[in-house]
Amino acid sequence: MSENETGSTLWHGRFEGGPADSLMAYTVSLPYDRQMWPDDIAGSRAHVRGLARTSLISGDERDAILAALDRVADELESDSFIFVESDEDIHTAVERRVTELAGPAGGKLHTARSRNDQVATDLRLWCKRQLPQVAVALLMLQEVFLERAVEAGDTYLPGYTHLQRAQPVLLAHHLLAHGWAVARDIDRLADTLRRLDVSPLGAGALAGSSLPIDPEGTAADLGFAGVFDNSLDAVSDRDFVAEAVFDLALIGVHLSRIGEEWVAWTSGEFGFARLDDAYATGSSMLPQKKNPDIAELARGKSGRLIGNLTGLLATLKGLPMAYNRDLQEDKEPLFDSVSQVMLAVSALSGMIATATFDTEAMQSAADEETTAATDLAEYLVRAGVPFRDAHAIVGAHVRATLAGEGTLRELVAADERLGPDAATLVAPGAGVRQRTSRGGAGPVALPDQLARYRDMLTRERDLLGVG
Repeated sequence: MSENETGSTLWHGRFEGGPADSLMAYTVSLPYDRQMWPDDIAGSRAHVRGLARTSLISGDERDAILAALDRVADELESDSFIFVESDEDIHTAVERRVTELAGPAGGKLHTARSRNDQVATDLRLWCKRQLPQVAVALLMLQEVFLERAVEAGDTYLPGYTHLQRAQPVLLAHHLLAHGWAVARDIDRLADTLRRLDVSPLGAGALAGSSLPIDPEGTAADLGFAGVFDNSLDAVSDRDFVAEAVFDLALIGVHLSRIGEEWVAWTSGEFGFARLDDAYATGSSMLPQKKNPDIAELARGKSGRLIGNLTGLLATLKGLPMAYNRDLQEDKEPLFDSVSQVMLAVSALSGMIATATFDTEAMQSAADEETTAATDLAEYLVRAGVPFRDAHAIVGAHVRATLAGEGTLRELVAADERLGPDAATLVAPGAGVRQRTSRGGAGPVALPDQLARYRDMLTRERDLLGVG
């Protein structure tokens, strides 16, 4: 096309003709970056106030532009904003509309500002707005784990290594294990937010400005903790996006592990849990089916989150200083990862909160005699037997049991090195009570863990401002 009929580009003065349709179609980012409109409005307001402080615009011009920005914000909020063909991104759309509303004063909105520092500022503001919401959602999931752990009481199930029954653990202990992993996710998000809390506004296209701007004032106005030190770095840095997408990918990995367990636990082979009808799906062909789709999608979408991370890192790896249009590819993986994690956390929280545990099935599986093997070895250790010798003695009894030479309890009772006292360790429910060390899986250690878990949730609530 020649010049856009509905408006001109931000660079039209340098070019004799307008951009080709295919160029606009390929470079447009409005379909996804329009969600940054609150951040673009906020950044523009701060920039305009900064221009007025240094007398680059008059008080009347400031007021006219701010009034126009308020109007644009109202239109975007109410979904009455009319986009036109030349709006390649949310930044050009806002500036165009401000100029329509404010007249010549609107043409001064972009004074001493490039889209490079504008976009970098908007994206940091978006992260400051959205990542805390992810952390709050994760906190809610942690609270679900706590509620279910308290409800579980003394219920126990097999703990697994290599997906083989290993030792009995309290169900509460197992649930809290996921809660502690989520705590690290929240901590990582907080750390990422701390590092990204730096304003790039004022860096310009790459080298700053010859005009008397006020980067410190606009940073304070926007609530940033700091101001950029190097203009080249300020406009090209996307470390904070990579960090955020990594945080979200690792959250996805943790949610995938939860999903994998619930797929297994709700199967007929395990039978440890039953899903509420509201959090399960059926089959289009098999009437008897009740499918754990939420758990499966949490497992499946982790690949999407990992892909977002690897794709972003591949985009960033070869870019020279400073801004390159490749950086337009930073937003879709970030926005998608936040969206998918929020959906997953909400669905998993509801699924776990409403599920029913089959405690008999869990405890029956955990009471398999061989899960007492380590307790028997430690019984011998307390009697002075070196652990490797104790391991071999008990291992021989397990082998004999599997060969049909008697139950493990019978063989232990008949062994003078062990005897009837040790055989009581093979009794149902005995094994889980042996776990007494800090952070252990038994009822003696659980109250201390619950207290520390609750303290951790209190700290997180204070950090996130959640009552």
